[in-house]
Amino acid sequence: MNPVNPVAHVAFVGLPGSGKSTVGRQLARRLGWPFVDTDQVIEQRLGLSIREFFEREGEEAFRDLEQAVIDELTAGEPCVLSTGGGAVLRPANREHLRQRSHAIYLHSLPEDVFRRLRHDRNRPLLQVADPLERLRDLYAVRDPLYRESARLVVETGRPSVPALVHLIAGQLEASGLVQASTRP
Repeated sequence: MNPVNPVAHVAFVGLPGSGKSTVGRQLARRLGWPFVDTDQVIEQRLGLSIREFFEREGEEAFRDLEQAVIDELTAGEPCVLSTGGGAVLRPANREHLRQRSHAIYLHSLPEDVFRRLRHDRNRPLLQVADPLERLRDLYAVRDPLYRESARLVVETGRPSVPALVHLIAGQLEASGLVQASTRP
């Protein structure tokens, strides 16, 4: 697949653990575009984990840094971008994602995400007594914001990652963002 619009970005939004990085990495490979994970960019710049930064500086300081990174990346070279689960909390991020990218919401129910993340200790917002309840709370607040930011909502419940990538690539082709691959 080749980009039609040289300034286009594809950005994934969704709950932590919805598959943004996994699906994004495979879609980038299929498109031949670079893959960028905003959380990894932030950690590289900080020289420490997001969890450590959260503990030291708090969520607001993290969101400030995240906003600057999303602004920079969505204004830069075309790529497939995976955003942090809370990126949509900032109106500026929602605007950048909506205006500068083809944002895709990987919709996952809190129960599905909980099954995937129940042993993950690296997600600061889930280090609470009842992570499932925390995911339900996050979903209640963020689902409308993900929908506001996204041009496409993709259900992640049943399909495999390759099936999701195929579905998304087909949608991007139909939207004219990328051309159908000439490869067999």
